[in-house]
Amino acid sequence: MTNPSETGRSLPPATGWRAATPTAITTARLGLAVAFVVVLSLPAVKPGATAWLLSAAGIFVVAALSDALDGYLARKWNAVSKFGRVMDPFADKVLVLSAFVLLAGPAFAVLDGGARAPASGVYPWMVAVILARELLVTSLRGLLESQGRDASAQIAGKAKMVLQSVAIPLVLVSVAFDPAGARAGWMTAINLAVVLVTAISAAPYLQAAFGAAPPNTPEQEP
Repeated sequence: MTNPSETGRSLPPATGWRAATPTAITTARLGLAVAFVVVLSLPAVKPGATAWLLSAAGIFVVAALSDALDGYLARKWNAVSKFGRVMDPFADKVLVLSAFVLLAGPAFAVLDGGARAPASGVYPWMVAVILARELLVTSLRGLLESQGRDASAQIAGKAKMVLQSVAIPLVLVSVAFDPAGARAGWMTAINLAVVLVTAISAAPYLQAAFGAAPPNTPEQEP
């Protein structure tokens, strides 16, 4: 959820159903993330399992849209909560990281010239880069918040989330109708773009954490 101060307005804290609605949406998204993982982990889910893969893509899209909705409502109504600040990014990470881990798994491997290759175009090293970025940014945001500094999502981080939210359903739909992985080449290109943007999106947090000394540190004392 985004800090209401980003809207440039000072609003009284939300109460009643307005205070509860963003939290309810975040909770629902966590449930959708679990449902997404369950569906994509079923033994029947593999390249060409059209109904299951389209169902997983649909669940993912609904969950991703709910992320935009609860953030919008939290800003509009000043309904930011401690629960939302913790669970909102957690639900996002469960959803996205699970998708990439499963798409790089053995269920989506197909034979390509006698060797096994992912029909999804997602390779294990891509998952490692994305996971490393998330762990790094989580640590940096904890550092910034411990110093009383702004650790809200940066534009690069939001762009990363949008790209991931577009790429994953595209890959799922493509695998549903392309069990042989004939289009894995362009999917690999999309996934490479996702990995690149994901890695670059950590830069603002690194700059914020190490680019300048935080307030009230010895370096700033006269």
